[in-house]
Amino acid sequence: MTTRFLPLLLALATAPLAAQAEMSGAAEGYSYGIRPAYLISRMNDGPLKDKLGACMGQAATPTKFSIGHRGAPLMFPEHTVESNRAAAAMGAGILECDVTFTADKELVCRHAQNDLHTTTNIVVSDLGDKCTLPFAPATGDDKARAECRTSDLTLAEFRTLSPKMDAANGAATSAEAYVNGTANWRTDLYANGATLMTHAESIALFDALGADFTPELKAPSVEMPFDGFSYEDYAQKMIDEYKAAGIDPSRVWAQSFDLDIVTYWIEAEPEFGKQAVYLMDEYETHEGFSPMDEATWPNTMTELKEMGVNYIAPPLWMLVTLDDAGKMVPSTLALKAKETDVGMIAWTLERSGPLHNGGGWYFQSVADTIDRDGDYFEILDVLAQDVGVIGVFSDWPATVTYYANCMGL
Repeated sequence: MTTRFLPLLLALATAPLAAQAEMSGAAEGYSYGIRPAYLISRMNDGPLKDKLGACMGQAATPTKFSIGHRGAPLMFPEHTVESNRAAAAMGAGILECDVTFTADKELVCRHAQNDLHTTTNIVVSDLGDKCTLPFAPATGDDKARAECRTSDLTLAEFRTLSPKMDAANGAATSAEAYVNGTANWRTDLYANGATLMTHAESIALFDALGADFTPELKAPSVEMPFDGFSYEDYAQKMIDEYKAAGIDPSRVWAQSFDLDIVTYWIEAEPEFGKQAVYLMDEYETHEGFSPMDEATWPNTMTELKEMGVNYIAPPLWMLVTLDDAGKMVPSTLALKAKETDVGMIAWTLERSGPLHNGGGWYFQSVADTIDRDGDYFEILDVLAQDVGVIGVFSDWPATVTYYANCMGL
């Protein structure tokens, strides 16, 4: 089967971009690019590989099953205009802005309030001295350090920063070296000239791209209330920006790791609360938690449903496990969610880089069976067909879009 795809892979790799789009099944500006074909060529032979291979000539069409995680950060700086345009071009039907706030309480797209030192050029800019912890070089056994928050800057100052791939060099002895830490399986090819966004600007962009919205309210790094700005004010302001833009609540999937915030939306904004998504971090906050043992869960699926929570979003590994034969199957948590009609969204595909070493944190529950790049499609198939997720976050949405288009999702 691998040799069957080799001519197409070589042709795609050497063709001009316009021809790549046509050969990979583009329609109306949507394109898979060459990665899905590459991943299929790296799968174990079998019915799934045959099925996906037979879809090679299909047209790429957008689907809400494919969710752009911070855009397409496998190759583009996250939460930028360019990253999200790339994700939309790959058919991601839902796009994400992780929401935090500046010193003047304006909402912007960043994965964390305190990530500017790894996602922008702030430590080598004139604003570096405004950081909560300005850059400190590596000395002896101590790694290089910095902590720069959006709340350290006004919106006007935030706009002057240049985004970059999320990374830092812990061995750096200079700020210039610190910002150059991109993983060798990512790239800096598309980082130059990338554009930061406010939350309101992300709404306008995603709407123009024809995509729906999944904003995540990020936990503040500062003590709340912040200059009179309470946590609830913050949660409400995020929703208010969709109202101001005239966005129908059915297009918005508001997310939070904080169950209190999710229930706030359910009570204060019931139309938006219907699709509020509880990002499950029990693995981090509850000692002894196991997705296979309901007795270790702080809330059962039935209890969440009674609170009005209709959707959960656990990491991949919480939704799958291995049976006695070493086959990937749904976890107890996934089975209970399905049983109680709680919708599931999984995160994050394509975030682990090459899978020959087991895939790391995201694949920890099935690491014994993960040993090749093609396994991205293997776990995606289990999530879709056996677990029954309604969507999958990905750092490179083309993979999920291709699968969803092929399977008619």
